[in-house]
Amino acid sequence: MLKALKSHRIRSRGGRFALIAARYNARYADALVRAARQTLTSAGAAVRVVRVPGAFEIPAVAARLARARPRFDALICLGVVIRGETAHADLIGRAVTDALARLQLELGLPVIHEVLLLDTEEQARARCLGRLNRGREAAETALAMAALMQHLPADAA
Repeated sequence: MLKALKSHRIRSRGGRFALIAARYNARYADALVRAARQTLTSAGAAVRVVRVPGAFEIPAVAARLARARPRFDALICLGVVIRGETAHADLIGRAVTDALARLQLELGLPVIHEVLLLDTEEQARARCLGRLNRGREAAETALAMAALMQHLPADAA
């Protein structure tokens, strides 16, 4: 059963966030972007949106933006991959997940992974177009992680 995360109001100091979103499955991806952007701007954050052709291209842009100066407080990666008759969707999902996890650990920057790998359009509608929009939840997670990272010791490197 699909359940919403408890929404926590984050008292944001603003911050800088990047949304990297696939254009593929645009109906669903656009809804994720709208919800994430609204959540961030409501918290007083500056938002840069970068659109890429598909989910597989997200990590390359995320890596470039993760190294940008001034630094972003977090990156939010959004996309919708719906399984078909081949293993292609699973390969994309694994590659994106591995790359984003590696980037987050290498740079110590929160990278919020909301590239959804779904079985059906019904699942996409529920997670992107319904009351339980995963874009909003991704933005709330980014705000929470940015606030948390401010209170941790800086990287000694």
